[in-house]
Formats: sequence, C-alpha cells, structure tokens
Amino acid sequence: MTPRGAIYPGSFDPVTFGHLDVISRATQLFDLVIVAVATGEGKHPLFTVEERIRMLEESTANNPAVEVVSLDGLLVDFARDRGIFTVIRGLRAVSDFEFEFQMALMNRKLEPRLETVFLTPKEDYTYLSSRIVKEVARLGGDVSPFVPPSATRGLRTKLE
Repeated sequence: MTPRGAIYPGSFDPVTFGHLDVISRATQLFDLVIVAVATGEGKHPLFTVEERIRMLEESTANNPAVEVVSLDGLLVDFARDRGIFTVIRGLRAVSDFEFEFQMALMNRKLEPRLETVFLTPKEDYTYLSSRIVKEVARLGGDVSPFVPPSATRGLRTKLE
C-alpha cells in the first residue's frame, strides 16, 4: 500500500499547542505529515525560518510521521515536487473559514489535484494564535500554557 502524505503549511511564528494538536490529529489520518514552514517575509516573522524549524522539530521529535521542512514559493509547486496533493489547514473559528476557503479554491485552481482538509484543534486551543502569544510575551506574560518549551525559551530570548 502506498503511504498517504499531507502537507501542513504555515508560518508557525511561534509554534503553539494548537498547531501541535492539528499535527497530532493529521498524523492519525496520514502516514506522513510534512510541516512546511513558510519562508515568505509577508508576515514579518519574529523568528527566522531555521529557528521555527528547530522549535517544530523539538516539539515533534517523538512522532516519526512528521517531517519539518522550509517552504519557499508556491504551495502548489511544493506539492508537485513532493507528489503530495493533500493540504492540512487548521480552523479555530468560523472567522478563519473564509480566508482558508479562498486559499483552498485558489490552490485547487492552480493545481486541480490539490485537496484541502480542514481540521479543528481541541476546544482548549480555539482562541490560540501565534500573534496573541507574541503579544502576551511582549507584555511580560507567561506563555508556557500556550506554547511548547522550545517556543517559551525562544520568546524569552527574542523579547528580553
């Protein structure tokens, strides 16, 4: 039987427990989940791509079904290069759906074989976003309930 793979793209700036929950759920459905860390500077990330990859690798080290790589360019080109045509996207709330739906349709227009699977995180994480975590950290709050230890350390280092 051919292994089934999926790509979970994102900025992961930083990785949160919500991201890790979606990764865990995806590995229950797919043999391989490629976590593709976007290199694009459009969001002006706090962490470098290498730092984000390192945080994700440390956080997923015990899951052999996860591969963490950088993503530079169009997702559809990355999917073609890998021969994997399923994309995982996390939906926290209805407000996420419109943008994610538009992206899924555009990706399918660019590559008709590409399908998007939407996964919802555990209810405890529906309010969680990297942007909110960075804001809490900037204001001196404890982010350890929201991000793995590697991200907690990284935020302390970046924001001290």
